Amino acid sequence: MLKAGIVGLPNVGKSTLFNALTSSYQAESANYPFCTIEPNSGIVKVPDPRLNKLDSLVKSQQVIPAAFEFVDIAGLVRGASKGEGLGNQFLAHIREVDAIVHVVRCFDDENITHVDGLIDPLRDVETIHIELALADQSSAEKRIERLQKQKKQGDKRAIVEISIIEKVMPYLDKVQAIDLSIFTEEEKTILPQLQFLSTKPMLYVANVMEAELADPDKNRHVQTLKKKAQEEGRPVVVISAQIESELSALSIEEKLDYLNSLGVTSSGVNNLIRAAFDLLGLKTYFTAGEKEIRAWPFKSGSTAPECAGIIHTDFERGFIKAEVIGYDDYVTSGSEKNAKEKGLLRLEGKEYVMADGDVVHFRFNV
Repeated sequence: MLKAGIVGLPNVGKSTLFNALTSSYQAESANYPFCTIEPNSGIVKVPDPRLNKLDSLVKSQQVIPAAFEFVDIAGLVRGASKGEGLGNQFLAHIREVDAIVHVVRCFDDENITHVDGLIDPLRDVETIHIELALADQSSAEKRIERLQKQKKQGDKRAIVEISIIEKVMPYLDKVQAIDLSIFTEEEKTILPQLQFLSTKPMLYVANVMEAELADPDKNRHVQTLKKKAQEEGRPVVVISAQIESELSALSIEEKLDYLNSLGVTSSGVNNLIRAAFDLLGLKTYFTAGEKEIRAWPFKSGSTAPECAGIIHTDFERGFIKAEVIGYDDYVTSGSEKNAKEKGLLRLEGKEYVMADGDVVHFRFNV
């Protein structure tokens, strides 16, 4: 299961947000640095209105949404790459996740201390980026010595890895977001295996006060963060972690009433989950029957056999065909039976690249 790691400086609201995301209270939240040391993790369900629509047509016994894992990682501080604030341990935890959710404090509150004093989103963002870049530089320098020896012996993999490192280093030196278009297709395949922190996909979470939710663009800190994110080509989700933590304890009806009272139409947590899901490069296909309707997350670009293997390895090993109906065709037809009669069900083979929203039955034989 893919993981999104929640990072940021101490006291920016990471653990409070994590509690809201996972609707649990397993992450301690307190007003002092390094409250979180060992990372907490929790599985989150991905909100998808298409499941409810399919259920209204199929009347299944249960509905199972797609899910992925969030990891709450302790706050990084300046000097983490040199071991400050247990930094090496925290950086190792970031290395294990697939995408980074960077929480940035965008509210003023004298009752909640900031590790660097004044509130400054750009400085906070820069602090995290510098520590990730320094950690990557150290890792690359250690790796390149070994790779040079292997290159002299004619190791083709070493040649590719050296090329990747040489392309990455100028960005690390300037602490800039790495342009993934500079890599060849072969390099893009190998790049994740090198576990550079700076190449992991990242989005920003602007954590604001309750009163600012209805019109966050009036918040100068949010404006600053959005400008920075636009320059880097990264998404921003505005959220009030404290409000979301309170919402997590309410019923659906109570949540809607509370959000309406704040002048907000949707939960920031739902927006963040969807944004993190997209950041991980995930799409969704569906299986729909009387016993179960289920959303299955898959990496964009996956073939039908690979997606079948997500259900069970036997499905991929013995893959024959995929019976596919596009989500819109399924809904317009009103049922699988009607879709078949209209000729909207397609038989797809091993080369078929699955599309988001495909409703599928896999044929297999083992």
